[in-house]
Amino acid sequence: QVHLVESGGGLVQPGGSLRLSCAASGRTLGSYSLAWFRQGPGKEREFVSGISWTTGSTNYADSVKGRFAISRDSAKNTVNLQMRSLEPEDTAVYYCAARRTIVAHSSDDYPYWGQGTQVTVSS
Repeated sequence: QVHLVESGGGLVQPGGSLRLSCAASGRTLGSYSLAWFRQGPGKEREFVSGISWTTGSTNYADSVKGRFAISRDSAKNTVNLQMRSLEPEDTAVYYCAARRTIVAHSSDDYPYWGQGTQVTVSS
C-alpha cells in the first residue's frame, strides 16, 4: 500500500500563490506515477497534474498550464504542486493520488488517495 498525506492548502486572494505537498510512505515509488486531482463545490473530481517517478515527465490540465508546476523529490518521497496566478475557479479540495506505471487522467485509475487539502481563492 501507498499512504499519501497532503498539506499546504489555505485561503489566498486571486492572483496569489500556494505550494501543495504530498508525502508518500509505505512503498518506493520507482514504478509509480503521482497526480493531483481537485473537486470544487458541485463539480466532479478532475485531473490537475501528474508526474512519472520513473522519467519525471509531467502532465497538466489545460486550465492550469502555465500557472501550476508539479515536481518530485525522490529522496523525500514527496510531490509538490506550485500554484500561482490563482483564480476563484481553482477553489477546490485538492487530492494527491498514486498508481502504477504511467500517468492517467481518470480518477478511477488511481487506487491510492490522500485525505485532501482545501484551497480557497477569494477576495
